[in-house]
Amino acid sequence: MRKIASILIAAVALGGAASANDAVTQAEAVRGRALVEANCSSCHAIGVRGDSPARNAPAFRTISQTYPVAHLEEALAEGMSIGAEHELAAMAPRDVNAIVVYLETIQTSATPQRRATPPAIG
Repeated sequence: MRKIASILIAAVALGGAASANDAVTQAEAVRGRALVEANCSSCHAIGVRGDSPARNAPAFRTISQTYPVAHLEEALAEGMSIGAEHELAAMAPRDVNAIVVYLETIQTSATPQRRATPPAIG
C-alpha cells in the first residue's frame, strides 16, 4: 500500500513539474510575442493569421516551412542585415530564447521543426 501511495505522490509531483515548465514556456512565448511585435511587425505578419505589411517579408508562422525555427538563434544573437535598408541589432540570449519559443508556437506547417533542447546561447 505504501508503494502505491509513493507512486501516486511521485506522479502528482511530476505533473506539477510539467505544469511549471508549461507556465515558463507560456510566459516566454508571451514575452517573445511582445518582442516581435515591437521589432518585427512593421514588416512581418507575426501572428497565426494576416498578411505581412511588407510585400517581400514572410509571415513568421511559415518560417518552419523553409528551415527549423531554431536556426534563427544565431542570427538573432549576432544581429543581421535584412535587405539594403534594415539592420537588426544583436539581441540578448533571454530575448532570443523568448522569440524562438514564440515562433515555434505559431508555426502552421504540417511538420514544424522544433528545437529539441534549450538554446546554447550565453
